[in-house]
Amino acid sequence: MMKNPFDPQQDPGLYSYVNLQKRMLKNVQAARVNDQIFNVIQKTFEDALKHEVIVLSGPEKKRMLAQIMKQVLSDMLSKLDDNSKS
Repeated sequence: MMKNPFDPQQDPGLYSYVNLQKRMLKNVQAARVNDQIFNVIQKTFEDALKHEVIVLSGPEKKRMLAQIMKQVLSDMLSKLDDNSKS
């Protein structure tokens, strides 16, 4: 069982908040979460184009996907900020 990472008795170099954050980030990155999120949004975008029978050129599709991806990620961050206020 892992001890409390913020316990003052622990080695501050190993269990500092910043160190903990770095370790958690490595775990998330190792799980390839970024790729998973990207793939879900890309597939949903492609499915929506097919459903609406919309044909875009490669550059148009890439630009629109990038804009939608930015908006989705911005919305996710906004929700995170909203949840931290409650």
